[in-house]
Amino acid sequence: MKTYLTHARIVLADAIIEDGSLLIEDGNISAINPESVNGAVMIDLQGKTLMPGIIDLHCDALEKEVEPRPNVHFPFDFACAQADKRNAAAGITTVYHALSFAHEELGVRNNDMAADVARAVHDWRPHALVDNRVHCRYEITDETGLPILKQLLAEESMHLISMMDHTPGQGQFKDMAAYRDYLTRTYKKTADEVTVIVERKLEAASGAYGRMEELALAAHSAGISVASHDDDSPERVDTMRGIGADISEFPVSLQAAQAARAAGMSTIFGAPNILRGKSQSGSMKAIDAIHAGVADCLCADYAPASLLTAVFRIPELTELDLPGAIRLVTRNPARAARLDDRGEIATGKRADLIAVGQPGGLAHVTDVWSNGTRIYNVTYDHG
Repeated sequence: MKTYLTHARIVLADAIIEDGSLLIEDGNISAINPESVNGAVMIDLQGKTLMPGIIDLHCDALEKEVEPRPNVHFPFDFACAQADKRNAAAGITTVYHALSFAHEELGVRNNDMAADVARAVHDWRPHALVDNRVHCRYEITDETGLPILKQLLAEESMHLISMMDHTPGQGQFKDMAAYRDYLTRTYKKTADEVTVIVERKLEAASGAYGRMEELALAAHSAGISVASHDDDSPERVDTMRGIGADISEFPVSLQAAQAARAAGMSTIFGAPNILRGKSQSGSMKAIDAIHAGVADCLCADYAPASLLTAVFRIPELTELDLPGAIRLVTRNPARAARLDDRGEIATGKRADLIAVGQPGGLAHVTDVWSNGTRIYNVTYDHG
């Protein structure tokens, strides 16, 4: 089947084609401004912006689909289906569902439950609208998580791994009070429960480096990228690069982000940070990272719909043009995740595409193609 998209404002990696056209064949982009479109189904995009489908390397939203309230759980297949639809509507054609493995302390982030959710994502993939993948977040102070994660890797139910260190006193939680407040407020833990959790983390910190090194080696052997998390200093970046980290997620400071880039790591910041104008944990602003030239990728973090809005707002707030802003959520994350078949509009690439209109001046997805199949279509401004 051939599909011919016409009258589109096509955003390439480094340029924009006004009133352009594109041909899709067998799931791939076969031509841009083709000379012949015999037998193709024509879709007139009426001047809408056509861009690559968004690639989101880190989104926690599936956890909320599984556990919308503390200790209230939905069936995993139901949760996967809802998250899949939300991502399609947000223009995200490749999503890495971020699942935290943190032993028994945080509900859905229990190791066994998180592993079951990862397997549910894998089982849902044949039925999904978009490409659903799993980003395993390993809490390095948990020695029980390593064998579970290596098993998921062997089952091909893991597609990205990040190393989290939420030990109080560094990273996202710079002091003990902040960490205690987080556990009490978010997970309704009592003071005694918080004390047990903190003591366990501090005791398990020994041996963390060896566990990280072992897991990173296994991931790289499987062709999977490795990320660090909340790097708060150049020294921390050096440590994580030493175990093989390819990506620095949410560097806390400009110095850490600069060190990550200097070490050859890709950096990831949250799109909600762009829309809100600040970090929820007091770390550096994503917009400042873009101004400083140290932001490679944006991710949804906890809000899939924030990605597209952030992308179209960035050219108004920074020196980046629209192709440059779009690279933050397409080509750059594709390269960081070692996906060479997608992330830009070019012949031979996978036809993951989204059409964007701007009803009311706000960017909205109107059409989505995943692997060449139109999976989403909506009309705004009915009149």
